[in-house]
Amino acid sequence: MKQVLITVILCATSLVALRIAMPEKEKPQTVIEAIHARRSIRKYKDTRVEKEKLEQVALAGIAAPNAMNRQAWAIRIVGSQEWIKRCTDAFLPTIKGTPMGDHLLTPDFKNMFRNAPAVIFVAAEPTMFAGVDCGILAQNMMLAAHELGLGTCCLGSPVPFMNSKEGAPFLASLGLPEGYALQFAIAIGYADEAPEAKPRDTSKIVFVE
Repeated sequence: MKQVLITVILCATSLVALRIAMPEKEKPQTVIEAIHARRSIRKYKDTRVEKEKLEQVALAGIAAPNAMNRQAWAIRIVGSQEWIKRCTDAFLPTIKGTPMGDHLLTPDFKNMFRNAPAVIFVAAEPTMFAGVDCGILAQNMMLAAHELGLGTCCLGSPVPFMNSKEGAPFLASLGLPEGYALQFAIAIGYADEAPEAKPRDTSKIVFVE
């Protein structure tokens, strides 16, 4: 009986010790915590982004509220490294020697989408609220990506190129609906940096009594 009691005590002690050693499961971030934790990522690992995750991100995007529920947007997701390389090769001559070129062409430059392994293009009908609708859609996608362990960066620089003569073939390859205009691109991938948050000007918030 004494031996059995000792065995029970030892087992119980081991279980307590094991529980102390095991890290508690991380508490899921609230939406507000995710908003404050998310960063714009400009350095990515070469790891391919799973199609399933990209689909989850896109579905979160189109769940966004929008004017009159017209859903007048179009999302195109490109994960082809060959497409990204060809697009970048055509883009480079258009920025060399320009301020944009000086800004983008860093020693670690790989592609025009901040070196991300995938890119999401967002286009819309030229309606009065297209910018607002697509902005909400983009924020949904970037927060969803954050939850899935992915980094993102909203990019405006690809738009002028895609609308140029040099970029026209690449814009056409996206197969956008007729009359839709490209709004922006979102670089997406696994982050290879963890930048600190930049200061925010809280004086922009004013309560009107």
